[in-house]
Amino acid sequence: MDDIKYNDDLIPYLYEGVYVVDCNRKILFWNEGSVRITGYSQAEMVNSYCYQNILQHVDEKGTLLCLEGCPLNATLQDGKIREARVFLKHKDGYRIPVMVKTLPIYDGEQHIVAAIEVFTDERFQKEIYHENIELKDKLHTDPLTLVANRNFFDFQINKRLEEARLFGNKFGILMIDIDHFKKVNDTYGHLVGDEILKIVAHTLSSNVKKTDMVSRWGGEEFIAIIDVASNEELTAIAERLRTLVAASGYKLNADKTIQVTISVGGTLVTKEDTIKSAITRADDNMYYAKQNGRNQSKIV
Repeated sequence: MDDIKYNDDLIPYLYEGVYVVDCNRKILFWNEGSVRITGYSQAEMVNSYCYQNILQHVDEKGTLLCLEGCPLNATLQDGKIREARVFLKHKDGYRIPVMVKTLPIYDGEQHIVAAIEVFTDERFQKEIYHENIELKDKLHTDPLTLVANRNFFDFQINKRLEEARLFGNKFGILMIDIDHFKKVNDTYGHLVGDEILKIVAHTLSSNVKKTDMVSRWGGEEFIAIIDVASNEELTAIAERLRTLVAASGYKLNADKTIQVTISVGGTLVTKEDTIKSAITRADDNMYYAKQNGRNQSKIV
């Protein structure tokens, strides 16, 4: 639709992602915010179709929304403004949470001729961006995955356990292991294995709260401190992370995307715990998940 106009002075430079599709769901416009959030250039996206599932939007259950349940397509059909929390797949393969808002565009006769989607990276909404800047200090950060290193984890869990003893509050620990990671290294080489580690780390760290922390425990294992008060809450988070990792992947070439799964063990930490007892319990639960089929979680 060549007659659809945009504010050339404003929209291209918005921090939020903004794109416009016509009634056939062809992408007509893709601003710089969309490039920054997704990694896809304007040349890659303009004149493609959103139903081609390039961004592979999923909900928390892993449902592919571009194929079924697309809020932008629904707005094209009925003109209703919608908001939704979804997870898009960055060009580099990892999953990030975004809030999307879809709005109709009308012609002079009040017919819907296009729709616009505005999406915001939730990590920046929650000011995690500023926390990540601090975490990039070399003393705190694993140099490969850019999540917290083991030394910083040790510092944080000591601090959290001391708070638990003083105030009686609880928190959760998740021990996370990439399934069949040795097979990935043996089949594709360690450089590809490193890319898989980065993708898993990005997906995990991007999809927890700013009060939580993901760190690399060693090898293909990660450990997370999660701000929860019950095993039910911890189970929900573990399952969400497991689903999102399974929906991520590293694009090896035009015909091959490498996907991995994780096994997760978790436990609620109380003032009666020591660091050793809590980590041992989470680790035992993770090994139970691995020994009983992998790609699952056990929280006790």
